[in-house]
Amino acid sequence: MNSNYSVRVIGPGRAGGAIARALAAAGWNVVAPIRRGESLAHAAEGVDLLLIATPDGAIAEIANAITPVPTTVIAHLSGAVGLDVLAAHPLHAAIHPLTSMPTAEIGAQRLSRGPWFALAANADEAMNRVAAIVSALGGQSFVVDDNHRAAYHAAAAIASNHVVALLASAERVAATADVPLEAYLELVRATIDNIEDLGVRDALTGPVARGDWATVARHREAVDPSELALYDALVEAAQRVVDSRAVSADEAQQTPSELER
Repeated sequence: MNSNYSVRVIGPGRAGGAIARALAAAGWNVVAPIRRGESLAHAAEGVDLLLIATPDGAIAEIANAITPVPTTVIAHLSGAVGLDVLAAHPLHAAIHPLTSMPTAEIGAQRLSRGPWFALAANADEAMNRVAAIVSALGGQSFVVDDNHRAAYHAAAAIASNHVVALLASAERVAATADVPLEAYLELVRATIDNIEDLGVRDALTGPVARGDWATVARHREAVDPSELALYDALVEAAQRVVDSRAVSADEAQQTPSELER
């Protein structure tokens, strides 16, 4: 696979700046980016890959303002938007880095550690070029078609953004006991390690996992009423994990003929 592709980024902000820095560090020819207000008409000329790294709502308008070049792959970095917004271009693709990029500098570091990427493309050549990015950064990838991109991205939001919201709740509740959030972060890291080592179902510990509803009741009395809706929703979600363990155990005890019924 060619590792000497040239690439240009439209919108060198957090995500666009991160991928430009990471690819430059990996030896790619990263040409000058196109920033807000600059002409887009000739953006696809003279490069193998043009990456649109703008807010989702602007991708279609930007793509349609670019004069198509038959040999250039136009790709966006959105996790939720499909390929249809790039249909004006003969070769088009999507590549979504499944990592958090709060700044271009931090994002470049994380991209260089080989994260997962969600890919999609309308042709083999387009897929080969976005896959070359994954290879250059030492990452892994999977393909997500347009019909499943919203669900894929919802899972990403749950795994990242919702964790932040969850820990914000933990911080508020902990503050009522004069305990700093920092005291819980090693617990968070250990939980992630457990998930990686054991899987979600076997990683669950705590009162719901052991059916200790008296402790759950004490929690509900202790937390501020403003936190109860989230707490109760998470108790219900934890119970779903427990229930899935029971289903898995039942299936494991069944014979192959029973499973086929």
